[in-house]
Amino acid sequence: MTEASEHLLSISYPAEFKPGAVSAVTTCLRIDPAEKVTLITDRATEPIAAALGAQLAERGCEWNVFLLEDLAPRPLVDMPHEVLEDMETSQVSIFAVQVQANELHSRMQMTDVVNRRHMRHAHMVNITPEIMCQGMRADFNLVDRLSQKVLDRVRKATRIRATTAAGTDITAEMNPGYKWFKTSGIISQEKWGNLPGGECFTSPGEVNGTFVVDGVVGDWLCARYGLLAATPLTIEIAGNRIVSCTSVNKRLEEDFWAYTHTDENSDRVGEFAIGTNLGVERVIGNILQDEKFPGIHIAFGNPYGEHTGAPWRSGTHIDVVGLGFNIWLESESGQEQIMREGRFLIAA
Repeated sequence: MTEASEHLLSISYPAEFKPGAVSAVTTCLRIDPAEKVTLITDRATEPIAAALGAQLAERGCEWNVFLLEDLAPRPLVDMPHEVLEDMETSQVSIFAVQVQANELHSRMQMTDVVNRRHMRHAHMVNITPEIMCQGMRADFNLVDRLSQKVLDRVRKATRIRATTAAGTDITAEMNPGYKWFKTSGIISQEKWGNLPGGECFTSPGEVNGTFVVDGVVGDWLCARYGLLAATPLTIEIAGNRIVSCTSVNKRLEEDFWAYTHTDENSDRVGEFAIGTNLGVERVIGNILQDEKFPGIHIAFGNPYGEHTGAPWRSGTHIDVVGLGFNIWLESESGQEQIMREGRFLIAA
């Protein structure tokens, strides 16, 4: 065991973290004692990493931990080579870090290794004690069953319409050449996943309409602006691109507009997703968990083309979450409503 691993195991953590750590290591990642794991963390997340490390030690697998501040200045410009080198000989990786502004490039360097080597990767960006005691305690086998039922339906859909009482009214035309995926928390080599998990996603063909963000926005804007029920952001979308965005919080409006105009595709809808984590009962102001809240979220920017098949790319990716959705799927066999006022009409 390395000195860094021994140090991590010496750190105390709340007993309430253990169930979530057990779920991550045994249920979600299904780590075998014969496998090697790369655990990446930072000082702010050390107690949660310590809970994860304790479970890795209990499994008896080989594992190395890397504390980002020991390797490079923050915010990261690039993922430290020590981390990427260790991942080259691991079957599993866990990223439990409080991210900072402009670090997306370094995370993409990490997931490039994950994708190339078909690793099982748990992406625990901005994981908090609250999430460890809520979303990470979900019954991920139940979430997986619901996610599979949603996946079976959306893969047949040619069009999806979604509305909310707050004013969202969007229509998404599906591209049959793009793939749908589920990231239910049960992580496979096919697609790395966020933890807590619970969503089905694709890159849409074309989205049009109004999306009212009364939940949260993603990336570093999430920590800055938190819950948006009192100051929603209204986004007008035409031809899959942002036409306008408005909010009574003008700083939010300006920051979101700037973020979604970083490069030529930053304003393009790259992800269309349905949250399926039944253990998430409300949004809390943390995109890692909030995007799993039952309902619709979309993202502007990078479409995860290596998985979805979308042929374009962006250096940015920002999710937006709304609340209380009604969702209808249209296919050759007709129309089916799968959610009413935020509640699934599909039994798990």
